[in-house]
Formats: sequence, structure tokens, C-alpha cells
Amino acid sequence: MKRITLNFSFLLLIALIPLRTNAQQKVAWQDASSKLIQFSGVVVEGDSLRPVPYSSILVKKSNRGTISDYFGYFSFVAQLGDTIEFSAIGFTSASFIIPDTLSTNKYSLIQVLRTDTVHLTITEVYPWPSKEQFKAAFLALQLPEDDMGRAEKNMQRSDVKQRMAGMAADASLNYKYTTQQYQSKLYYAGQLPPNNLLNPIAWAKFIQAWKNGDFKKKKDKKG
Repeated sequence: MKRITLNFSFLLLIALIPLRTNAQQKVAWQDASSKLIQFSGVVVEGDSLRPVPYSSILVKKSNRGTISDYFGYFSFVAQLGDTIEFSAIGFTSASFIIPDTLSTNKYSLIQVLRTDTVHLTITEVYPWPSKEQFKAAFLALQLPEDDMGRAEKNMQRSDVKQRMAGMAADASLNYKYTTQQYQSKLYYAGQLPPNNLLNPIAWAKFIQAWKNGDFKKKKDKKG
């Protein structure tokens, strides 16, 4: 009889162990869930209060966190007492500690980030790989002696003629030409315009200028 009582006590102890373990797990889960909150908010600039899009929100010393959207809004699950770090390109990082005395499971925050000024080092870019090559190229330059020489080189007659031939008239010249054509039509309205091919005075002036060599002088000047 004593042996049967001992076995019964042993079986009862084995049956109560799982119940105790489940109760402990349930209490631990309730304690952990009571520390979880829905942490949300908006990240804005300190100067203009404009939203900071795609900023990084992470829990310190962990891989948990999220990224704000285009309007600076974020929302994720955190724990009471967590240290939240906010960072974004061009802004100084900031941190916030979630209070561990909250009575609700939600918490909202407006986090302000200050603009971070980045001073870049001065970088000098040269078209030559080394100072020796720059010195050799500089000494090999053949510069004109004065400003007049450089101007004559840039304003050669052949280059100017080529540019003039391919250059269209500007707005003022087009307006002047159109006005002259319109005035000419009004002046000779109702009659035939004069034809210098049949004008004896014009022919006399042309012959006299030809005898004087005026056309030859103009040709020599152009050459």
C-alpha cells in the first residue's frame, strides 16, 4: 500500500509540471506584450518644418526600425525604454528615449532634425597629370605680343566673310527691310516704278565712273 501511494504522488507531480511551465510562459508573454507599443510620428526640418522623406528610424543597438515615407511619416512596434535614433542625409542625427511609464500602447512623436553643414576640402583639378608636364606645355605656348595681334588673328578677313555669309539677318534688319519695301510700294502706288536701265542720266554717270577708274579702285581696295 505504501508503494502504491508513492507511485501515485510521483505521477501527480509529473502531471503538474507542464501546467506550471505553461503558466510561467503565459505570464512572461503577458509581461513582454505589456511593454510593446505602436510608435509613430513625423520627421520634419528644424528651419521650415517641412517633412524629411526617407529618413532612417532605428532602435539603438538592434536591427529593428523603419524608414519614413515621402511625407516624413513612420510607424512601427517598439518597446518601452527603447532609444530611437533618427538620421537622414544632410541632417544632424537625433535620438529619443521612449518613456517606460506609459499607460497606453500607443505613442506619437514629432521629431525635428537640424540641417548639417558639410565642409568639403578644396580640390584643384589640372588638365596635366604632373607639374612638369604643365611647365613644358606653358613654356611651349606661342602667345601674340599684344592685344592687337590676338584681335587680328581672331578677326581675319576670310573668317569674317565666311561668318557674314552664313549669318542670317537679325530682327532689326528684317524690320528695316520690310519697312523699306512697304514704303516703296506706297510711294509708287498707281504707277510703274522707275527702271534705271532706260535712264540716260544713270547710263552717263556709269560711263563717266568707268572712265575715271572708280570700279578699279574699289576692286583694288577689296583685294
